[in-house]
Amino acid sequence: QVQLAESGGGLVQAGESLRLSCAASGRTFSTAMGWFRQAPGKEREFVAVINWSGAYTDYTDSVKGRFTISRDNSKTTIFLQMNSLKPEDTAVYYCNVVRSSDFRTPLFDSWGQGTQVTVSS
Repeated sequence: QVQLAESGGGLVQAGESLRLSCAASGRTFSTAMGWFRQAPGKEREFVAVINWSGAYTDYTDSVKGRFTISRDNSKTTIFLQMNSLKPEDTAVYYCNVVRSSDFRTPLFDSWGQGTQVTVSS
């Protein structure tokens, strides 16, 4: 079982930046990992994915050009650099291992506590 711990969220104004981190412990996988978010009253949605080597990344359309996903050399931490934040980015952000079959579906049904991102207008 792998444990995932998200951090780095906060309250910012529109146009500002945040950098989220996700540390994986326990069993680690040589596989894709991704970020997801859940806004109040909405379903959790895919945000970004990065493959094991870091050579492949993809994003949901609403964050393309503003968010950048990356991972460190040890492959146990991923990051999400969020620039030009908008109020509609307000959500709890989660990380998860992502199925390499589609680079979208989270592998684990259980989620960490997430990290709250609030963007004021």
